[in-house]
Amino acid sequence: MRKTFQLQIEGKHPDRVLDATKHEIRKYLKRERSRPLPKGVDYWDFACQFGPSKETATPIGVGAIIAAVDALAKEGGTHFYLEILAGHGQRQAPPVRGPVEPPIAAPYLGKD
Repeated sequence: MRKTFQLQIEGKHPDRVLDATKHEIRKYLKRERSRPLPKGVDYWDFACQFGPSKETATPIGVGAIIAAVDALAKEGGTHFYLEILAGHGQRQAPPVRGPVEPPIAAPYLGKD
């Protein structure tokens, strides 16, 4: 998805336009995540960019998109550019640790 969203449309309440915009973003992400995964892929990964225009858009995490839209609307922004590109994600195995040695007991001091 590469799209410039308008937050102020003549004849429509700004809060409803904002809700519809966030709904469209969530709906797109849900649709992309529900696509079947190719062989050897663990999950869908998303490369996202957000900004007032295409030229000034900066990378942003998927989880921060809605918060960024809310912040822009609170500041009085009238439009924004959002780019969401789906890609293949591969989970990485955690690093393998060596065997754990038991702790060394404290020395016996001879007093009972």
